[in-house]
Amino acid sequence: MTPRRHDVTRTSGGSRPYRSLSLWFDQRADDGDALVRRDPLDGDTEADVAIVGAGFTGLWTAYYLSELDPGLRVVVVEQEIAGFGASGRNGGWCSALLPTSAATIAREHGLQAARAMRSAMRDAVVEVGGVTAAEEIACDFAFGGTVQLARSEVQLARARAEAAAAATWGDEVSLLGIEATREHVRATGAIGASFTPDCARLHPGRLVRSLADVVELRGVRIAEGTRALRLSPRAVVTDHGTVRAQHVIRATEAWTSQLPGSESAVVPVYSLMIATEPLPVEVWDQIGLSRGETFSDHRHLIVYGQRTADDRLAFGGRGAPYHRGSRIRPDFDHDAQVFAHLRSTLVDLFPDVADAEITHRWGGPLGIARDWHASVGLDPHTGIGWAGGYVGDGVATSNLAGRTLADLVLGQDTSLTHLPWVGHRSPAWEPEPLRWAGINAGLRVATAADTEERVTGRGSLLARGLGRLTGG
Repeated sequence: MTPRRHDVTRTSGGSRPYRSLSLWFDQRADDGDALVRRDPLDGDTEADVAIVGAGFTGLWTAYYLSELDPGLRVVVVEQEIAGFGASGRNGGWCSALLPTSAATIAREHGLQAARAMRSAMRDAVVEVGGVTAAEEIACDFAFGGTVQLARSEVQLARARAEAAAAATWGDEVSLLGIEATREHVRATGAIGASFTPDCARLHPGRLVRSLADVVELRGVRIAEGTRALRLSPRAVVTDHGTVRAQHVIRATEAWTSQLPGSESAVVPVYSLMIATEPLPVEVWDQIGLSRGETFSDHRHLIVYGQRTADDRLAFGGRGAPYHRGSRIRPDFDHDAQVFAHLRSTLVDLFPDVADAEITHRWGGPLGIARDWHASVGLDPHTGIGWAGGYVGDGVATSNLAGRTLADLVLGQDTSLTHLPWVGHRSPAWEPEPLRWAGINAGLRVATAADTEERVTGRGSLLARGLGRLTGG
């Protein structure tokens, strides 16, 4: 691969205050990215491949299509700007995580298929790092691994079970004692941890925005400010014209729920984040994370964090409510109660940040399929392809999806096209109000399960039922 510099000049177009979207977009603006829209579609056009969505999935698909067949006419339509969705708002974990457990995949497809899927996910983390180096994308990529803390005997038992099962799938997960954990991160109450090297910390805003520049330099057309109204066989109808193409790729993740005919394919559930001001050296001497590690713990209600390249703590978690009717609105990106909970959780983990200013608060929806099973595929009869349902684990998964979609579009029979997630069809979500009631009940159960374990010191009975609902 020949390295390419990407100093694409932005075209004219409407804009909104995109820098307030996340810490990552704010810093991208400081890098000199004007964050203005490229020109929208200017009427009907034709292409070989039309991609809806300029997030990681759509852009990785465009990248590998242009790599494998530079002569292809590829058009990407995006209703806002590249990276507007989860790609520009996530926690910056490029991990080998999947929402569906390897054990579940093995039950459905066999042991070898599960191992192949896990291997492909580990390779995807390496691939992202390779592309950022080859394309000279400065996105703070650091292969530091993930420390998942255990702060109770119950959590330690989960860490022990995870480490014991990992070798079955070819994964590398180590069980750490107290001192080994402290070599990575020093959090209050930590009595151990599980550690995997298969994760890199990165700056998602810099990666997704630069990736858009790279594919544009390769001849891919990105039409921003262009809303897809309907995906049809061989065509995408937008508010600025129709793109007719042999293949149509849906790469809209949480926003899939807003497309006619796909309203029940995924649900948009919000994940929120906060970031501190840059912390002084003496604070980091107390916390650690000196190798670019990402961190979490073994509670049921997910939290996640990283030490950024400019020495902030960026920390996020679930807990925001699902909004009836799969609504997505800008004001849902902020929830004062969830932000306050995130801060208190962060201070509980690291008391040395108690006086640190929280400079950024943001959030956004992620896509969840009914069986919590990410998927990728291409219908040969309609020419419509898709990928998504990452449940927040999409930075590396979208890269694997992009490579797989490129192979499927070009009719190549490869190891990727035989992975067990290819062609998977998740069931539709229940109609409202059952959907609203069930999802929000699940969030409450996760919170209650953590409380139950703190009180009883035993594994949560509530959590067992929750696991059956979430693909565990």
